[in-house]
Amino acid sequence: MKEVINKQLEVAQPVLTEEQMEQINFTLIEALHTNKQVYLTYYKKGQCITEKGFIQFVDSLGNLFVFIDEVFELKNKMKLSELIDVRFQ
Repeated sequence: MKEVINKQLEVAQPVLTEEQMEQINFTLIEALHTNKQVYLTYYKKGQCITEKGFIQFVDSLGNLFVFIDEVFELKNKMKLSELIDVRFQ
């Protein structure tokens, strides 16, 4: 039953415009160089998830970045294509 409810709550991954993707890349690079904390929203398994933390590494060509979450201070390797939004506090 829980699985059925979770399936109903799933959303489609938002499609970003070229301008939105450029803004995300700009913010990621700025956050990396200034070590400012960001709110990161990404798409995973039918859900949009927002976390707070720091960007440690960005590889635009490899479609990869590393994010250290604020709560557990764990390194999370993620695909740039999963990103929906990146904002400073």
